Amino acid sequence: MTSSEIPPSFRLAYVPGVTPTKWVRIWNERLPEIPLTLVAVTAAEASDVLRGGGADAGFVRLPIDRTDLSAIPLYTETTVVVIPKDHIAAAVDEVSAEDLADEIVLHPLDDTLDWERPPGRPATERPATTADAIELVAAGVGLLIVPQSLARLHHRKDLTYRPVTGVPESRIALSWPEDATTDMVEDFIGIVRGRTVNSTRGRTATPPQPKQRKRPDAGDARRKPAAGKSAGKSPRGGSGGPKGGKRGKPRRRS
Repeated sequence: MTSSEIPPSFRLAYVPGVTPTKWVRIWNERLPEIPLTLVAVTAAEASDVLRGGGADAGFVRLPIDRTDLSAIPLYTETTVVVIPKDHIAAAVDEVSAEDLADEIVLHPLDDTLDWERPPGRPATERPATTADAIELVAAGVGLLIVPQSLARLHHRKDLTYRPVTGVPESRIALSWPEDATTDMVEDFIGIVRGRTVNSTRGRTATPPQPKQRKRPDAGDARRKPAAGKSAGKSPRGGSGGPKGGKRGKPRRRS
């Protein structure tokens, strides 16, 4: 089979915490002839996967190097602190960065938040991954600040989380190589942006229908005089006969 005979497919990368289920379902409904393949990547490697052709587009965490990548910001996540269920912070609705000043706050090497300086006291060593940090929180070693989706992804029955104020937030974006904005990428952009199947953008749009000619209404038909009849009033009424004419008997000839 030659390259021209290979059926088209669309590869979509996504970082931990992103759930692309809704968009994949819409793609399969609109473009069932083009299979969509999901490619799981870490936040750190997402840009390289897109540049290297490992995926046609991907959900990434900002910031990224946008030298040769296009990106559409989609939403901003709430930042939370992961704590044991018996921690004092579990009794409140949210905490501030200042509230964590005396706590050991873990800072894993794959952290996705753009810190100047993480709050709290640093641990002796940085965990390699967020998953490792979660295990340390469960062991009572420290606390962990992450985007809410990652707290849900690594949910444990003995842990909970609370929103944190005064800390960076994580933004999710759809990204793809600038020089590879294909029809399929445009189709997926339309799906993510909520365009309908009849949108004028993308290959799935339907051509505009010709306008129908306006049919005359009944009022127009009533106002139009019938063929062979005068539009004026009946001579009996006086306006249809000779101007100035009088009614009476005909004159007798002499």
